[in-house]
Amino acid sequence: MSDVLSLTRAARLIGVTRAELQKKIQRGEMISHDGTVTVGNLLACYPDAQLEDDAETRRIAQIKERAFGKRVLERSLPEPEVLAARIIELSKTLAHSEAQLKRFNTLLGKLWDKLNETEAKLDAGAHATVEELRQWITLEVEMATEPGFINPLAVKDAVLSVMTAQVTVLPSKHDFLVEGHDTLLEAAMRAGIPLDYGCSGGNCGKCKAKVVSGKVRKTRLHDFVISEVEKSQGYILLCSNTAVSDVVIEAPVANSVLDMPFQQIKAHVKTTGHINDDMLLLHLQTPRTQRLRFLAGQSVTLRVGQSYSAELPIASCPCDDRNLLFHVHRQNGNLFSDFIFDHLKHNDTVEVEGPLGEFILHDRSPRPLYFFAFDTGFAPIKSVIEHALSLNIETVNLHWIGSNPQSIYLPNIAHAWDDALDDFHYEEHVAGFDLRTVSGNREATLLKLLDDIHAADKNMLKGDIYIAGPEEAVSVAEGFFLGKGLPKTRVAVASVK
Repeated sequence: MSDVLSLTRAARLIGVTRAELQKKIQRGEMISHDGTVTVGNLLACYPDAQLEDDAETRRIAQIKERAFGKRVLERSLPEPEVLAARIIELSKTLAHSEAQLKRFNTLLGKLWDKLNETEAKLDAGAHATVEELRQWITLEVEMATEPGFINPLAVKDAVLSVMTAQVTVLPSKHDFLVEGHDTLLEAAMRAGIPLDYGCSGGNCGKCKAKVVSGKVRKTRLHDFVISEVEKSQGYILLCSNTAVSDVVIEAPVANSVLDMPFQQIKAHVKTTGHINDDMLLLHLQTPRTQRLRFLAGQSVTLRVGQSYSAELPIASCPCDDRNLLFHVHRQNGNLFSDFIFDHLKHNDTVEVEGPLGEFILHDRSPRPLYFFAFDTGFAPIKSVIEHALSLNIETVNLHWIGSNPQSIYLPNIAHAWDDALDDFHYEEHVAGFDLRTVSGNREATLLKLLDDIHAADKNMLKGDIYIAGPEEAVSVAEGFFLGKGLPKTRVAVASVK
C-alpha cells in the first residue's frame, strides 16, 4: 500500500465521500498536497477505521444479496481475466515482500558472523560493548518482526485493488475508479469526467489516449487502426480497454463549452410520455456509433416533421450520452409543440444539433451549490444536479418555483434526492402567477419570495447560484443575487421557453 493516496481512493477506503475529505482539508483538519493525503494523516482524522467496518466487503455482500443475483453480480464484478490479473499483481507484491524478508534474514546472519569476527580481534575490555550491541540488535529485530498493529487501511486497500483500479488523467489530474466491466471511457463518464470521444464504439479514434504507467486490457475489438509506432508509445482507445492495475493516462478533458464539437445526429424516438396535460417527457436514442457529446446543462436544437424546430435543454446526464431526455411544454399554436404532442410516434426520426449554451457546472468550485428552477427551468438544472452528484459534490440545495402547483411537474425526482442524500435540500414554492410575465406587482412578489428564501438560509451567499427558467423570472432572480453583492461569475443563468 502506498503511503500517499488520492482523495478518491482515500474516500473509498474510509467509506466517506470525497467532498467530506475536501471539507476537512479546507477546515485545516487534514493536510493535503496536490490532491493527495498520506495514510498517517488519514488515520489521524479517522482513528476508528476498523476492519470490521470494511465498506468494500459490505458493498460486495449487498450486491450478492440483491442479485436474484447473477446478472447484477456479474455487472458489478470485474471480468474473470481482469480479476485474475489484479490478483496476480497482488501476488507479485507479496512475493517481492517475502523475498525482501529472506534477504533481511540472510543479512542478519551475516551481521552476526561479522560481529563474532570483529569481537575476536578486540581486547577483553571491548567484549562488553559488543555484547551490549548484540543484545540491542536482538531486541530491535524481535520488536520489528513480532505481530503487531494491522493497518486496516492496508487491508481495505488490498480488497479495493482487486475490485477496482484507479485511473489518473494527465495533465488535468482528474482521477476516477474503474469498476465491474466498465471500459476506461465508461468509468470516466460515470464519474462525471468529460474525456474526449466520438462514437464510443471503436470506430472514430477520438478517445485515443496514451498509457503512461500501469496495465490495461483490451475488452473489445475496434475498427480504428492504431499504428505500430503509437502502440509502442502506449496509445490505446479508451472505449475498448479497461484497467487491470492502477493506471496513469494522458488524455484531454473538456473544461469549457469551447471543447465541445458541434454535432448533427439523427436520433430516434424511444418513448414519449405525458407527465401531465401540459408537459411531455421525450426520450430520444442516438445511434450506437454516433452519440452526443455535451456538458450537463447544455441545450440542443431539435427538428421534427416539416422542419419544425425548437431549442430545448437536455434533461439528462452526459454519463448516458446515447439516451437523451427532454421536457416539452405544450404551447398552443406553436408548430413544434403541437407536432410533438399530437403526431410524434415511436421510432420517428428527430434531428439533433448542438450542443449549445454556457449553463454548465463549475466543478472545481469548493462552494455549496444553490439551484433555482422556475417552471421548465428544472430540465437543465436536473442535468447539472445529476452531474454534480456523479462528482460526489455534497452540499446541493434546490428551490423549484412554479407558476402554479402543476408547474412543479416532476417533484418525485427532487424528493428522492432529498430523501436519499444527507446534504441535499429541496423546497417547493408556488408564485401564484405566470412566471413568463414578471413586472410591477409580480416582480415585487417574486423578489419578496426570493428574499424570504435567502433569509431562511444565511449560508446562501457563500455558495454558487444556478438559475434557469423563463427569461423574465430569471432576470429578476439574477438581479436579486447580484444586488446582494455576488459577482457575476458565481451566478449562472439559462433562459428556457
